[in-house]
Amino acid sequence: MAEEKLKILYLMKILLEDTDKDHILSASGLCDRLQSRYSLDCNRKTIYGDLERLRTFGIKVEQVKGERQGYYVSEREFSLPELKLLVDAVQSSKFISKTESEELIRKLEKLTSRENARKLRRQVFIINRTKTVNEAALLSVDLIHEAMSENRQIRFLYCEWNVKKELVPRRNGMIYEISPWALTWDDENYYLVGYEASTDRIKHYRVDKMQNMEISKKERAGQENFQNFDLAAFSRKTFGMFGGQDTNVTLSCENRLIGVVLDRFGRDIMIVPKADGTFRAHVVVTVSPQFFGWVTGIGSGMHIAGPQSVQREYREYLSEILAGYEA
Repeated sequence: MAEEKLKILYLMKILLEDTDKDHILSASGLCDRLQSRYSLDCNRKTIYGDLERLRTFGIKVEQVKGERQGYYVSEREFSLPELKLLVDAVQSSKFISKTESEELIRKLEKLTSRENARKLRRQVFIINRTKTVNEAALLSVDLIHEAMSENRQIRFLYCEWNVKKELVPRRNGMIYEISPWALTWDDENYYLVGYEASTDRIKHYRVDKMQNMEISKKERAGQENFQNFDLAAFSRKTFGMFGGQDTNVTLSCENRLIGVVLDRFGRDIMIVPKADGTFRAHVVVTVSPQFFGWVTGIGSGMHIAGPQSVQREYREYLSEILAGYEA
C-alpha cells in the first residue's frame, strides 16, 4: 500500500518534470521511468487509474491520441512566457545580488518541465550585470514587512559608497531609528518610506544600503502622516528618490512630449493646450538636481514656466554645470 501511494506521487513528479505539449510520454514510457528511476513496479492498466486520480486531484493531464499517443501536463501555475518574464526581472534587477539571482532562477526553473527549464537557462545573462553587493538586502525587505506587520520601528546603519568602492556607514555610524510605513520600487531599487521622529519628516532610504537592521521594541510613530498617503503620487513627484521641497511647478511643453509627461506624472494632472502647438502641465514636483536633470535630458521642447523661484534654481543648476566646461 505504501508503495502504491509513492507510485502516484512519483508519477506526478515525472509528468511535471518530463512532459509538456512538445514532449509526451506513453503509458509504457511512464512505467519505464517509474521502474528505472524509483524501482517501482507498474503496468499500463494501473497507470491509467493513477492518471485519472491525478486529474481528479487537479493536475491538468492531457491525452494525445493517434499515431503518437501519450500524456503530458497541459497547464501549470506559470506559463513559459510568464516564467521568462520573471527570470528577466530577476536577472536584470540591481537590487538582487548575483548569488541570489542564480538561486531564484533555479527555483523558477522547477516550475516547468526540464526542456522548458533549458530554454529559460539559455536566456540567463547575469554575469556582467550591475548587482548589489549587499547579500542581506532580501532579508532586510522581509524584516521591514515583519516590522510593519507588528507595528514596530526598525534600527539600522545607513551606508554610502566612498572612492575606494567601499560601502561605509553614514553619519559616523549613527544608528537610524525609523517607523516603516511603505516599500516602493523605483529605478530598479527598493526604497523604504518611513517617518523619522527626530526630524518630524517623511523620509526614504534605499534598502540595499541599509545594514545591521533589527526590529525595535518601540511602536511605530507618524501614522497621521500616512493616513491619506498616496505612494504612487509620492513616487511620481520624487525623481530618483532624492529628497527636496514639494512645489507646484508649471511645465511648458511641445505637444509631442505629452506621452513623456503623462508617463511621468500620470493622467490626473492638469493639462492646458495652447494654440501654438504647446501645452502647459501643472504638476507637483520634489524639486531637486534630479528633477532638473530630467528636464535637461528632454531638451528644448520643455521648459519650466514657473514659479520664478524654481526657474532661478534651474538657471543656477545649469550655470554650475557650464562653469565646469569653461576654457
